[in-house]
Amino acid sequence: MARAADSVTGMSDSTTSGAAPADGSVPATPEAPWPVSVLAGKLKGYIDRLGTVWVEGELTQWGERAGNVYAKLRDLEQDVTLDLRIWSSTRARFTEEFRQGDRVVALVKPDYWLKGGTLSMQVYQLRHLGLGDMLERLERLRRQLAEEGLFDPDRKVRLPFLPGCIGLITGKDSDAEKDVVRNAQLRWPEVRFRLRYAAVQGDRAAADVAAGIRELDADPQVDVIIVARGGGDFQNLLPFSDDTLLRTAAACVTPLVSAIGHEADRPLLDEIADLRASTPTDAAKRVVPDVAEELARVQQARARITGRVTALVTGEIDRIAVIRSRPALADSGWLVDARAEELTRWIARGSELMDHCVDRHERRVGELRGQRALSPRRTLERGYAIAHRADGRILRSATDAATGDALLLTLADGEVSTTVSAPGASSGARG
Repeated sequence: MARAADSVTGMSDSTTSGAAPADGSVPATPEAPWPVSVLAGKLKGYIDRLGTVWVEGELTQWGERAGNVYAKLRDLEQDVTLDLRIWSSTRARFTEEFRQGDRVVALVKPDYWLKGGTLSMQVYQLRHLGLGDMLERLERLRRQLAEEGLFDPDRKVRLPFLPGCIGLITGKDSDAEKDVVRNAQLRWPEVRFRLRYAAVQGDRAAADVAAGIRELDADPQVDVIIVARGGGDFQNLLPFSDDTLLRTAAACVTPLVSAIGHEADRPLLDEIADLRASTPTDAAKRVVPDVAEELARVQQARARITGRVTALVTGEIDRIAVIRSRPALADSGWLVDARAEELTRWIARGSELMDHCVDRHERRVGELRGQRALSPRRTLERGYAIAHRADGRILRSATDAATGDALLLTLADGEVSTTVSAPGASSGARG
């Protein structure tokens, strides 16, 4: 490769005039440059002469498309990554399954793609060396946080129905920011945002995002916080599994939404957050209600209430109509008529009883009158008198009285005294 570079350098210093041959046999000059295809072909020819080599590293990406595998291999100590390409024929010979985070050794050969101008490593063999250090650390942290109860569903806070202000932590001018803001405003135009830009990958990403969470959590106007990133490979998502960031998220009082935007890899922030959204767009849809849908729900609720009330009123009207159609209410005069007939019967019965009672008492009065006509008083009332002698005996015969006897005459209305002047003859009464 050094010889090719020297050759290219030497060609650039040449002053040969005229167009260079298309095969690149003559050094290139500003006046006679090589076509891109010539340089690319020379690079490919040189790279193709390089042999295979065994290399060790950690898989940070593993994706299959049309049977082929496209992966990334990261150095175990430095931030250096190689692109790997495994053809379907080679992949079919593998007896092991691989995934992100696996520590492997691979037999690779450099391969230069002319059309795209990219360099990748074609894999011929791939072997496991055990779980990668990075994945192992993540698993240990996952178990520790789970034991502390930070993943428990009971500690998650429910999101408000309609947040007045949304705190958004994302990269400056990123697609994630545009997706969240645009979709949220489409759903509810009056929604407000408090933007906090932070690094979302690299060494300072975890500290920046943690500081953003603390800042927005302290803002009383922020009702919900969204941490958004537009996806990425396993390595780029590692800051969202940082221990300090996770504990900051767990201590956050404001509802927190994780919208890292990667389905295959779930950073630990997804487990800590109160809500996980698959993409930034999904976060906007799940945090902000759709005004059109809410208006439709209100209309539906009003229609249901109107229908219920109408049905209730109609049912009561029908019920009243049924009650009014009953014979008892259809002709209300029967109430008076029935009582009038009953009253007539009672009047007739009362008159009959009264006549009977009067007749009975009249007969009794007649009987009493008949009995009274036989009494001494009735006799006295007819003008008779009862004569009593001084000793109290009743004088029954004129011969029973002697001249000069004092008599007491009992009349109907009183008594008078008299003296017998001559037996058998009447005499005048004296005082």
